[in-house]
Amino acid sequence: MKQKLLPELTKGFLKENPVLRLILGTCPTLAISTSVTAAIGMGVAASIVLLLSNVTISALRKVIPDKVRIPAYITIIAGLVTLVQMLVKAYVPTVDKALGIYLPLITVNCIILGRADGYANRVSMAVSTFDAIGMGIGFTAALTLMAIVREVLGAGAFAGIHLLGTPAAILILPPGGFFIYGCMIALANKMQEAGGKKQENKCMACMACEGGGCS
Repeated sequence: MKQKLLPELTKGFLKENPVLRLILGTCPTLAISTSVTAAIGMGVAASIVLLLSNVTISALRKVIPDKVRIPAYITIIAGLVTLVQMLVKAYVPTVDKALGIYLPLITVNCIILGRADGYANRVSMAVSTFDAIGMGIGFTAALTLMAIVREVLGAGAFAGIHLLGTPAAILILPPGGFFIYGCMIALANKMQEAGGKKQENKCMACMACEGGGCS
């Protein structure tokens, strides 16, 4: 069982990273990645909503009629986002201020709705849970990494600590965001391609062994 669930967890890290490989959630990625604090806050909030929505929709997949599944999913996600937003406002007001309108807009984040309609409504709760955790980690990691690059090189600071005397301010602006985003997508594709070639070579070596197989 663990062997079957592990790929569901790890695929979101790189192979099917929602930001760098599936190119989903581009709007919050570009808007929030100017600050590491905001990026982590958005990643955690979206991950919590993704996990809860995946589990809920998977549990109700045989109850929700197919004709109204999208409105039902949006209603479920909107309720969870409202709950998360209220908790963030109450306990982490600085993060709520940093995220602004993008926190309630998690409701229409294509990563969450896409996983709900394209995956969670077809698999068991266990598989759906591991998928959500992996996708959440991948989204948060990509968002945070991009924010580190933009904040350090574009603002010359990290977490309020001044680092560079003359930063490249354009990296904080939208054109710089698109440039960094494109570079990260290219790097992710290159890493996945290299990993695929290694796996292919491993499989060929397994087939060459007498009585061997590739698992």
